[in-house]
Amino acid sequence: MSTSTMASPSDALKHLSDYDTEPRFGATVVSNERLTAPDAAEEVRELVLEIDRPEFRFQLGQSIGVLAPGDPAFGHEHHIRLYSVADLPETGANGLPRIKICVRRCSYLDEYSGEEYQGVASNYLCDRAPGDSFSITGPFGLPFEVPEEHDANLILIGSGTGIAPFRGFVKHIYNDVPDWKGKIWLFHGAHSGLEMLYRNDETDDFTQYFDRETFVAFQALSPRPSWGDPIGWEKTILERGAELWELLGDASTYVYVAGLEQMLRELDDVFAQVAGSKEKWARRKAELMAGMRWVELTY
Repeated sequence: MSTSTMASPSDALKHLSDYDTEPRFGATVVSNERLTAPDAAEEVRELVLEIDRPEFRFQLGQSIGVLAPGDPAFGHEHHIRLYSVADLPETGANGLPRIKICVRRCSYLDEYSGEEYQGVASNYLCDRAPGDSFSITGPFGLPFEVPEEHDANLILIGSGTGIAPFRGFVKHIYNDVPDWKGKIWLFHGAHSGLEMLYRNDETDDFTQYFDRETFVAFQALSPRPSWGDPIGWEKTILERGAELWELLGDASTYVYVAGLEQMLRELDDVFAQVAGSKEKWARRKAELMAGMRWVELTY
């Protein structure tokens, strides 16, 4: 994952090779449960990990680095990938810290050979059983922070497993910020309703906030998921275009985006329609970024 704000290059690490993999901690799998339905095209799992160091500390919104076994033949001791912590901090009965991460089983096609390869870290993690251990490092970054102004507006946009950091973020606001008065609009994109993480029958976390006057959640789905069409951001966002544009012009509005990097171009296209032109949107987005009020966490 990479975090994008208007910070200088020295303030934000952009490549996985830039991350320091020391110190390392042991993590033991407490549970590994599938979040998506059995018949969903995407397999996404939630792992609860217990860290073997009582002194391990992390803050809301940070990520950990998972060190999956590498291929010694290619000189790779390990294969590092970053995963956002998907809930508030917890402590096990033995006093050791526990965290949750959300993992999508990935594969990719080699553009030259056409062969399909399994993603190293994602498949390694998805196949772990309770009791299995591996090394982690971090924590890294703090992309999404609760604004000092508790009447600020938050527009949260997540695709796929990009919803994970917002789960703990929203829970923290409503559990630990009693004087929160700002609007929270959550846009969650997926290819089908079967892939709406934390908003399905088994783990419908976000419904507990639906009685809050400040919270609204919207879902953006592919119009034809079986055809591999992109997420339908256009319909979902344009239906609320006028109010969104008004919010985006408010100096107390923050926009936090998490998910696949390709969504950024899709969102720019849709928000240009909301604004009325690409130029008008470019100016508004530049204003948001200059004020540190547009933050991206993409992979």
